[in-house]
Amino acid sequence: MSRAEESRGVSAKSGRDEEPAENMLERIVFIGRTYGEYMRMFGLEEHHIQGKRILDCPAGACSFTAKAGELGCEVTAADIAYGHEAGRLLEKGLRDIDHAMEHVATERERYIWTEFRDVEALRAERLQALRSCTEDMERRPERYVPVTLPSLPFRDRQFDLTLSAHFLFTYADRLDAEFHRAALRELLRVTGKELRIFPLVDQSGRRPDEVERLIAFARSEGWDAETKAVPYHFQRNADYVLILRAGNNGS
Repeated sequence: MSRAEESRGVSAKSGRDEEPAENMLERIVFIGRTYGEYMRMFGLEEHHIQGKRILDCPAGACSFTAKAGELGCEVTAADIAYGHEAGRLLEKGLRDIDHAMEHVATERERYIWTEFRDVEALRAERLQALRSCTEDMERRPERYVPVTLPSLPFRDRQFDLTLSAHFLFTYADRLDAEFHRAALRELLRVTGKELRIFPLVDQSGRRPDEVERLIAFARSEGWDAETKAVPYHFQRNADYVLILRAGNNGS
């Protein structure tokens, strides 16, 4: 999936599925984060995930599914890229990391350099995530489900916890309010207890109006909403997670 450190020239996923599969793969950026980053981004401790049925959507090249699976969690990763085999995604991811690092190096001021000491440390983390993800895809392909938001092929309340990183709000300038609402509705539908969304800013570091609109929508659907500071800060202003908890919605 596209991540915050991508080039601004790369298009985000738009939810359209009429393109040939190879064209769609070239239009996305297959970059991900490590398990440790995920835990800090979403403000999670291991006791929050133990024994849970977890959905990571869209998951991209993240290693969370592989590591959480080793810890005994029942994790499903969902992403538009998973319609392609692991070796092809590894090749794509390696190219995308090179391009992304070039972009980060030219726009260092957009980032807070406490998570990573420099661009090469960031590159190492991204490579670790990519290799862990694609290796796990080869070992446990059933964990990796191709999807095209805003539709998901899962049952109502199938997952206890859903995590969604760097998609909603990140592309507020390219994905309109209708798409955001449809995607959130679907993520809530498949979630039984808690949905966490990170970050709450777009690629420029601005908090878009969609954040408050979607919070209001979730509350109207019976979900409790909380924004919480997290111990992860790389993109400027991106240090809050939105937590939606099932209230009186029958979950």
